[in-house]
Amino acid sequence: MRFYKQPLDQKPHRFYCGVDLHARCMYLCILDAAGNTVLHKDYPADAGAFLDAVAPYRDGLAVAVECMFAWYWLADLCHEHGIPFVLGHALYSTLTRRHSNFEKSSASAVCTHVERRPPRVRE
Repeated sequence: MRFYKQPLDQKPHRFYCGVDLHARCMYLCILDAAGNTVLHKDYPADAGAFLDAVAPYRDGLAVAVECMFAWYWLADLCHEHGIPFVLGHALYSTLTRRHSNFEKSSASAVCTHVERRPPRVRE
């Protein structure tokens, strides 16, 4: 399994955005580098709503989403706007959620916390 690693020649991310993405809605959770929640809210699943929601946090933002059927447009949008995008395996997110106290509406928080974790080294 590969883990997201920020390129060494870049500044550390200032914000991490986890997205619980569905066909008609998306739940965003944005954490700052210290792990404090700065945004945790439901939005319609469209490009304008996403860009408006993340606008105050764009400088140093990285986005993570669970690998489900509806992620393609968000990956393309992030690529077009130069926002780092991380695709997480749905099984890993489900296992993390099952063993923690997150509610269903907080799946975005799981993506965000998983994204912020330093990579594990396997020997």
